[in-house]
Amino acid sequence: MLFLVAALLLLGVVMGTVAHVPLSFTAVAAVVIAAWLGVFALREHHARRRGTTAG
Repeated sequence: MLFLVAALLLLGVVMGTVAHVPLSFTAVAAVVIAAWLGVFALREHHARRRGTTAG
């Protein structure tokens, strides 16, 4: 999953609008997205462990 995020970020830097914003903004956005995905993964892991469905 993190490989996918890194690949998409690299693609955005090379070809997309991310190339037009400062690198520091891009790095902060990448960290925020990675943290959000990490929290989501942990919540899903704990929900499956308990046998409950989120919803």
